Amino acid sequence: MFDSYLPFDENHECVFQVDPRPIKFGPGAAAELGSDARTLGMRRAAVFTDARTRDLPATERALASLTDSGVDYAVFDETRVEPTDKSFLAAAAFMNRQGFDGIVSIGGGSVIDTAKAANLFCCHPADFLHYVNPPIGAGRPVPGPLLPHIACPTTAGTGSESTAVAVFDLSEQHLKTGISSKRLKPDLGLIDPEFTYDLPPLVTASTGFDVLTHAIESYTAVPYSRRERCADPAARPPYQGANPHSDAGSMEAIRLGGRYLLRAVNEPGDTEARIAVMYAATLAGISFGNAGVHIPHAMSYSVAGKIRDYFPEGWPDDHSMCPHGLSVIVNAPAAFRLTGPSGPGRHLAVAEALGADVSGAGEEEAGELLAGRLIEMMRACGVPNGLAGLNYDESDAADLAEGAFKQQRLLKLSPVAVDVTTLESLYRDAMRYW
Repeated sequence: MFDSYLPFDENHECVFQVDPRPIKFGPGAAAELGSDARTLGMRRAAVFTDARTRDLPATERALASLTDSGVDYAVFDETRVEPTDKSFLAAAAFMNRQGFDGIVSIGGGSVIDTAKAANLFCCHPADFLHYVNPPIGAGRPVPGPLLPHIACPTTAGTGSESTAVAVFDLSEQHLKTGISSKRLKPDLGLIDPEFTYDLPPLVTASTGFDVLTHAIESYTAVPYSRRERCADPAARPPYQGANPHSDAGSMEAIRLGGRYLLRAVNEPGDTEARIAVMYAATLAGISFGNAGVHIPHAMSYSVAGKIRDYFPEGWPDDHSMCPHGLSVIVNAPAAFRLTGPSGPGRHLAVAEALGADVSGAGEEEAGELLAGRLIEMMRACGVPNGLAGLNYDESDAADLAEGAFKQQRLLKLSPVAVDVTTLESLYRDAMRYW
């Protein structure tokens, strides 16, 4: 397991850090929310969700559990899908108006990230860009603890219940970025696959491909032992590069995705597949929350931030948007073609775990085999055919590349160095795959 990371030397990192939070997983877990909230000391909780999730039977069971356990609550159900700086601040204003001692988020990554940001700005008010990742914001550290937070994901994809990041669109710059701090991690991930049983096919596909890209990027990221040694252990970043801990979870998430994602998308009543993909999302979230992600996610932020005239089926249609999982997967085949030569053994292992036939394949084929298998799965799941399927064209490549290059927090984890010219070439490669 450690052979990929040896030998250690005095100039590079030889320590990786795992900062896990408890998780509870299984069908029906949402009914235990009240007991868990009481255990964390909650007596009055801010419940963040969105209008659609608010009416789900599993949400009703979760809220009833709060009531039965004597936990008072107030619901904020105006969370924006693909949140913005403005929607984060609106959520923080809701928290500031009432005397909460804890937070519950019930929703996808947008809801959980909104709850993280509301918690932060309520507990430690500051100018909005104060905490935002550089070079877009100042990237200042969170100065102290936050209120306890229980995250109940309702989609099998983002892993936000396990991560130290809150992602949003910066409205005026048409750019997606985030806030990163270990203090943002929820105190408990309460993961109930029953929330996903009624998700429509494209939502299942989008979130499922987010799982796969999380896991693949973590597994192929620069090894932690190639990073410069951290002079101050307290300043070690949440994203540390691939490591033995993240490798195990990432690879199992890839195997589960390769086996079950197509079933979950194309056979909606297959509860075994739904549960398996939800568990894959949990594993991938824990893994990438420790190792990090790289090129596909860095590219996705421009794609989502600059989207126009795209209204995906299964999401609110009051504004043009690109769901996060789609904005990532449309870039992934092009990116893994590039990174394949940097670690052919790992790329071949991923391709095989996804179901590709790699028998007799040479190392020079690793990136193409992985890209080809992802493209097969994309077509089978009905996702857009590259960036053109999201209404981008060749003339957008340069602008997209400029935005992606600002995501240095992610790009520095790439196993190969990329500049703006490289990113522009990748966007052109990602326009169409079939």
